[in-house]
Amino acid sequence: MSPRRVRPSLYVSVDIEADGPIPGPYSMISLGAAVAGRQDADGFTAADPEEHTFYRELRPISEEFDAQALAVSGLDRDRLCREGTDPATAMAGFTAWVGEVSAGSQPVVCGYPVAFDWIFLYWYLVRFTGGSPFGHSGCMDMKTLYATKAGTPLRAVAKGTMPRHLLSRRRHTHHALDDAVEQAELFANLMRWEGPAS
Repeated sequence: MSPRRVRPSLYVSVDIEADGPIPGPYSMISLGAAVAGRQDADGFTAADPEEHTFYRELRPISEEFDAQALAVSGLDRDRLCREGTDPATAMAGFTAWVGEVSAGSQPVVCGYPVAFDWIFLYWYLVRFTGGSPFGHSGCMDMKTLYATKAGTPLRAVAKGTMPRHLLSRRRHTHHALDDAVEQAELFANLMRWEGPAS
């Protein structure tokens, strides 16, 4: 019996900003994504993270918000209520973009950490488009990737504990696209890193 052929993975760095801790009662207010690289049987190939990107600011879906969470992004919620992209339109556009950039590959979300961004992204995709181009579990956590390669407990991982050569030289601005691009560079560095001995 011949082995099952596995499609390459296309890694998409995703960062979201939200006005609260969970989707539904609270809203995703911006979404940024950047292609980080591709992995096939021959290994990982990094992408230029500025070449294929996606960014939208979204109209809130409820009246509830947490002022501290909102302050992180610096986005004006009143402006988003008037001018933000309809969530269904934004998610349909994102799904189409993922389909274009991942043609022939399986798309995988990567994030630092992925849990917060994934819960909002997946909820919005299912709620507003009926499904996810990443399936229900197509995500990879960069903190876990680092912890595994470094032999470090996960809860001890922070960017400040990582070797400087792994980090992007870009600032973490809490603008979703800026941070998606920054994290795409971190992901590529982590994928190529062989661990502390290297």
